[in-house]
Amino acid sequence: MRIFSALYGKVMSWSQHRHAPWYLAGVSFAESSFFPVPPDVLLAPMSLANPKRAWWLAALTTAASVVGGLAGYAIGVFAFDLIQPLVAEGGRYHVAFWQARDWFAEWGAWAVFVAGFSPIPYKVFTIAAGVLSMALLPFTVASIIGRGGRFFLVAALMVWGGARMEATLRTYVDRIGWVMLLLIAAVVVWSR
Repeated sequence: MRIFSALYGKVMSWSQHRHAPWYLAGVSFAESSFFPVPPDVLLAPMSLANPKRAWWLAALTTAASVVGGLAGYAIGVFAFDLIQPLVAEGGRYHVAFWQARDWFAEWGAWAVFVAGFSPIPYKVFTIAAGVLSMALLPFTVASIIGRGGRFFLVAALMVWGGARMEATLRTYVDRIGWVMLLLIAAVVVWSR
């Protein structure tokens, strides 16, 4: 089934919309505090579609993501009671939240850097940083470096790969999509 090809085509057309940078900024902000979809899914095709703006798009994504991370931090400080059911025993983010807490205790701001750069849910770390009253300056600096490193790497790969990468992605997007779904399913089954 070619589900992912159709979705890829749709995302590529969205990436060329005149309001696409605003959508990218909105997704970047939201993902850092509550939204599950990473901004890479917009940043990559937007960088492929317009390589001359890739660095600007990476900077926009980084800035919006860090501001969203500060919103997540504020949620942790001021509204933890509202999200507490998500991190309580049996909640969706229970294990990730307590893992974040342990990482903060052991590595401090490095935990934010790793979460910002890696596919680990960054929002869990932003909220945990607020709950645990992590110092705001190290949190912000680690967020800028971690998120910036990730998004500039994505932009660089898209600029470097260019039309060849776009053609390759278009050819293999369905296979890649199904493999990713199988890996996610395997991780979910294995982690239970």
